[in-house]
Amino acid sequence: MLRTAFALLLAAAATTVHAATATTGVAFVHGTGSQTNAYNDYWQPAMVNSVRQGLVNQANYVVINCDFNQYMWDSRAAGCLAGQLTSFINSRGITDLVVITHSNGGNVMRWIMSNPTYDSRYPAIISRIRWVNALAPSSAGTPLANAVIAGNVFENAVGWLLGYQSDAVRQQQTSWMAYYNQNNLYGTSGRPALPKGFWDVIGSDVETAVWDSDSYCGGYTLNVGLEITQAWLNSCSDGFIECSSAAAAGRVWFYDTARMAGGEPLSHNQSRRACFGLDTILRNDL
Repeated sequence: MLRTAFALLLAAAATTVHAATATTGVAFVHGTGSQTNAYNDYWQPAMVNSVRQGLVNQANYVVINCDFNQYMWDSRAAGCLAGQLTSFINSRGITDLVVITHSNGGNVMRWIMSNPTYDSRYPAIISRIRWVNALAPSSAGTPLANAVIAGNVFENAVGWLLGYQSDAVRQQQTSWMAYYNQNNLYGTSGRPALPKGFWDVIGSDVETAVWDSDSYCGGYTLNVGLEITQAWLNSCSDGFIECSSAAAAGRVWFYDTARMAGGEPLSHNQSRRACFGLDTILRNDL
């Protein structure tokens, strides 16, 4: 209801001229890792191509490829993201931008929206954003990052998931994110609101029953790994992010079981894939 009310208020505030001439685009912003082909390797074509069907012009989309192994403010992270978003906005004449992020990508977007004077490109990007749909954002970090940076045996178990001891993993330690949220980022409790909406989609569990076809969506092996790592997290988690972290910034749009087909949960891997109707919800949101 809150989401619907926000959309109605936004529509009421827009002028008739803007409504008639707005050019909508969508940007897919990946999570931790250095991506060169996020379309195929991170999101996969089924997800991207389903979502962009919601656009009047389906060519108005961009899949970001940046080095998010770096700290969020790094030129290879937020700087790269700002560059690719600016090029997309300018080349396609985008005036209404919906950003879909996943995991640590939400932190990089929040850096841009929280620090408009840090980079001359940020204000123009912020002005065009309608809202950010944050899929399983690590807004308060994850205990898995704590374990990896501690360098214990757990590092070997989850290195495939986190990318080992990168700066992005250091950044996602819970104590580090608490500092950033208090001093550098907007949108969390007690802090100024973000200039545009930041809407959380929260994954609450991991299911890997070998006889259940739903457990294979997004890759059965990856889901098994997330079920293992879930043992180090609260019961409400997607195998990488605890629900409290995913809900820490902006506003909750929905929890997985409330909207997914069959009431299915979304593992951290499934929340970036066309699983259980997530792609259709994001498509209709455009």
